[in-house]
Amino acid sequence: MIEFRIDRHSGVSTYMQFVQQVKQAMRLGLLNPGDRLPSAREVVEATAVNPNTVHKAYRELEREGLVEGRRGLGTFVTKSLSSAATTGDDAPLRQELAGWMGHARDGGLAVEDVDALYSAVRDELYPAEERS
Repeated sequence: MIEFRIDRHSGVSTYMQFVQQVKQAMRLGLLNPGDRLPSAREVVEATAVNPNTVHKAYRELEREGLVEGRRGLGTFVTKSLSSAATTGDDAPLRQELAGWMGHARDGGLAVEDVDALYSAVRDELYPAEERS
């Protein structure tokens, strides 16, 4: 089950943080078709957000065709965004990235430095017009 974490200082709306976290969990294979998302009540209890915010996020995911609400049962993942070959725990690229991050941490880089470096390289290799 996914655990949502809300960063109230990120500048990203709460409902979009929910959407992004569900998509990330789907890409990493943590959520798969048939998995049930936490109920709005469960999310509200865990994060202290307005239930309408959770419903808005789930509606957005449904609009994108990633989940479907089933009356009386909950909201379920309908498709996969993961590629186990590239994002699974034992995928070579993930292992290389983990090794690189270990070197960065051992070299004294703070998480903010790693984020900045990652963003700079990502933006060089994936120009904004290629990203959705």
